[in-house]
Amino acid sequence: MALESFAPITALFVISLLVTLLILFISRIFGPQRPTTRKAAPYESGMKPIGPAIRRMPVQFYLVAVLFILFDIEVIFFLPWAVIFRDLAVYGLVTMGVFTLVLTVGLIYEWKSGALEWE
Repeated sequence: MALESFAPITALFVISLLVTLLILFISRIFGPQRPTTRKAAPYESGMKPIGPAIRRMPVQFYLVAVLFILFDIEVIFFLPWAVIFRDLAVYGLVTMGVFTLVLTVGLIYEWKSGALEWE
């Protein structure tokens, strides 16, 4: 009885898999296949690539990415809190106050250490 409820999902999965394989098969048969060295070369804004594809990236890029994720997660936590703010009462206010305080201290630390300055 429980497996019958999964039948539409299974049917949709099988149909989508078959359509995908059919499209790939048809494009392989009828599509143009004239590979050249120019077509196989990496494309970078219309310019010929210079140097290796793997380069060392400054730590600053990763630091900015981590900071972005951190404050993105902060927004993700604020939205549900704002929706049920009245149900949480004082406990919810204090909890989010502590959460905001910790994130603010982290932001001030990053600011003072110069992590937000781009060279």
